[in-house]
Amino acid sequence: MTCALALLLLPGARGQEPIPRHEENLSVRNEVGIAIDKGLDWLRQHQNADGSWSLDDYPALTALPLWAYMGKPDGTPPEKPDYIRKGYDFILASARPDGGIYRKGLANYNTSISLVALVLARDGKYDSIIRAAHDFVIGQQATGLPDPTMNGGIGYGPTGAAREHPDLSNTVIALEAIRRSEAIANKERPDGPKLDWDAAIQFIQRCQNLPAVNKQPYVSTSPDDRGGFMYFPGDSSAGETGKGGARSYGSMSYAGLLSYIYADLTKADPRVTGAVDWLKSHYSVDENPGMGIDGLFYYYQVMAKALSTYGAADLSLADGRKVNWPKELALKLIDLQQEDGSWTNESGRWMEKDPVLATAYSVLTLEMVYREM
Repeated sequence: MTCALALLLLPGARGQEPIPRHEENLSVRNEVGIAIDKGLDWLRQHQNADGSWSLDDYPALTALPLWAYMGKPDGTPPEKPDYIRKGYDFILASARPDGGIYRKGLANYNTSISLVALVLARDGKYDSIIRAAHDFVIGQQATGLPDPTMNGGIGYGPTGAAREHPDLSNTVIALEAIRRSEAIANKERPDGPKLDWDAAIQFIQRCQNLPAVNKQPYVSTSPDDRGGFMYFPGDSSAGETGKGGARSYGSMSYAGLLSYIYADLTKADPRVTGAVDWLKSHYSVDENPGMGIDGLFYYYQVMAKALSTYGAADLSLADGRKVNWPKELALKLIDLQQEDGSWTNESGRWMEKDPVLATAYSVLTLEMVYREM
């Protein structure tokens, strides 16, 4: 495991106040802290009576605000406030006998995000639920599907129901959940279920527009797509090239890089260098490259997570420019924050008109950026 990933996965790492890395960022860093507090306060005020946030059919929409609270840069208090305890109670009430944490479908998505929230609580009373959810997520890995390009990945779940195909977005959150929970899940249980990491890597590779390693016919041969990622093998939300290849786009390209890191590929691996080269050529804090403002706040948080986990405090772009991406991303999010402390996307794609979702993503992004400044 890389040092950056090891630090990301330390149970207490998110609650420690870091020493500023760059004196010139101090003023913006203070503004980031204020924006985080305003976002968390907005979330506190918009919790449902039952402890959930947003749509109570989907525990993930409650778990993300819990991630945000537990990731506060100034640390979290020993005693969680009532609204956070109510949020965790709602997550626990969503646990199923099969180990999943879900209510109305999207079993892997809801379980993986809820699982991370439970790990971040750092409370031993959740360990049995964490182990069960960890095993459930591993059990969602696709095998023996009619289309072999889909094997090894993880989808919304469960396989065999609607939306059964694996995709890179669900795969990356499942891999994160497995990595974050494995120390607890495997404690005194060395022979517990294990993900087939080789199969997962092969699935991730089949989502990458890199002809040297992905020989599938849907791979784009355009230099503008080389090294980037699509949503799932043969399908890109950014559309196709004129020759039928699936286009690369920003959010999935950061998800692909992050997935490779979770799978322990090194920085020297050509699949990793290919991903980084594409991201350097398509760097933006103004849009989700290839998608405009669609999925913008998801893009911001996966961008910050991938770059910080990869270990790129500064980023040297393909054109030779060196960018201070944490500062640029921070300023962009501060500019987009509403007066009441929330965020929302003008585009409703992927539910980002929901201010709970957009605000949770934004606070999480700012928390990661804060630690890089």
